Amino acid sequence: MGHLRAPVTRREKQREATYDEIVTVSAQLLEEGADLSLRAVAARMGMTAPALYRYVASYQQLVDLVAFELDKAATAQWADAAERFPEDDPAARLTVACVHFRRWALRKPREFALVFANPIAEADSQRRELLTLSTSGHYFTDLLWAIWEQRRFPFPALDELDPVVREAVLDPLIPAKADHIPTGDRGLLWIYMRAWSALYGVVTLESSGHCDPRVIQSGQLFRATVLDWLGPLGLAEDRERLLAILDEELARG
Repeated sequence: MGHLRAPVTRREKQREATYDEIVTVSAQLLEEGADLSLRAVAARMGMTAPALYRYVASYQQLVDLVAFELDKAATAQWADAAERFPEDDPAARLTVACVHFRRWALRKPREFALVFANPIAEADSQRRELLTLSTSGHYFTDLLWAIWEQRRFPFPALDELDPVVREAVLDPLIPAKADHIPTGDRGLLWIYMRAWSALYGVVTLESSGHCDPRVIQSGQLFRATVLDWLGPLGLAEDRERLLAILDEELARG
């Protein structure tokens, strides 16, 4: 028989409710184009700034809390949309999720920027480790793993990698499960990193407007980036099927 969990106390419930309200209020401020600050959040919640410090002690803690929760909520939406395809079709799920990731970034660029353009100092190991918990990162890399289990696409051997990259895949600081991947197969993590950088790169350019607006409107740069990765992920034979899914999702706006 399993151990019974201790009941949640009233104080703990209130504390969790306050954290939820902090995230909700912060998202509202971002949506409105207002400055996100401890003072602004406290004022919107009807609290004093010192009272808010009992929950988030600094602006950086506020950003980290809100970024994690927004990422978690957004990923749940992408995953829900992708589940119209069965679990044994991770390629279709990944295609849908990528489009929804892009749609979120275009519709809520300030949320996207808070989550993905929040600089981490090189010496800040605690925040670096926090990044490895990113819900979206785990979701996308889990799908890549599922695709690899089906397609067994090639990845570099450890001795083919630059020494710095080899060190990074052997001791990864990215949001991806790695313990189940044998040490000799950790070159797969380099595929994870490169695929993510391609997706993140094009979506960031579009979300920030640093791209020809006609190309953003048409979705052609994003579309081309996704199609470029079908071959490396062993999905070339599924190109027409996945292209149809991709275009259907893009047409939904």
